[in-house]
Amino acid sequence: MREELKYIGNIIIENKEQLVKNLLQLHDKDYCKKIQEAEIELSQVENWRTELIHYLGEALYKDREMMAEKIKAWAQNVGETALQKGIPLDQSIRALTSYRTVIWEVFTDELNQRRFEPITMLDVSKIIDPLLDEISFIFSTIYLNHHNRLMKLAHSAMEELSAPVVPLCKEIGVLPLIGEIDTHRANLIMEIALEKSAQLKLKHLIIDVSGVPMIDTMVAYNIFKVVKVLKLIGVKATLTGIRPEIAQTLVSLGVEFEDVKTKMTVAQALDELGVVK
Repeated sequence: MREELKYIGNIIIENKEQLVKNLLQLHDKDYCKKIQEAEIELSQVENWRTELIHYLGEALYKDREMMAEKIKAWAQNVGETALQKGIPLDQSIRALTSYRTVIWEVFTDELNQRRFEPITMLDVSKIIDPLLDEISFIFSTIYLNHHNRLMKLAHSAMEELSAPVVPLCKEIGVLPLIGEIDTHRANLIMEIALEKSAQLKLKHLIIDVSGVPMIDTMVAYNIFKVVKVLKLIGVKATLTGIRPEIAQTLVSLGVEFEDVKTKMTVAQALDELGVVK
């Protein structure tokens, strides 16, 4: 059996250039268009395919762990290049299915001439199929990791935009809050307010809540907490934008703002700080 596998492996290697040509004929126009748009030289694609077919041939009779590592390295390199060049994942994986087709086709004549038993092809499949599946897995992992990185960056950007600290002048900034504030966002506001205040070397931060539709006891508590933490790092906070109806609701709930400096508008807060004359 081992001699038959070596025989088949050598056939694959000897015919690798023709197999690469056969691969190209199997690809649809959409895939070929994507390759052209990606500005990848056809010679480079052919080199990759020739290398992989050579590895698949060697995998039939050489040390399997060694060949598996070589093929993984190939997949990592080609997968990352495909990603960088903008080739969609589905196109990359679809191209892999063609390898099985062309490899099987090359054995049609060999089988007809009874040069090896048909059952030998099952052993070939047991070796080659898992390797191609591993390549698909590596390609998918590369694209998934890239997608997760983009999502993380987008999420971080959205979070920062949800609590933007805007420097107005030296040592004074404003934090305009818009939308509902839950516990998660309150913690995020605290984190960003601390980080940006320290980064911008602020001494005064105006927290404007005119865009917050409702301030209940939970929201008020979280705002108080932000003010207290800012005070610990030497930043004085002024709360602005509490609408009359919200102020009445807070008073009825027993929420007091005795320890928090408040102003009706941002302009009033700036006026007190000597910015607006």
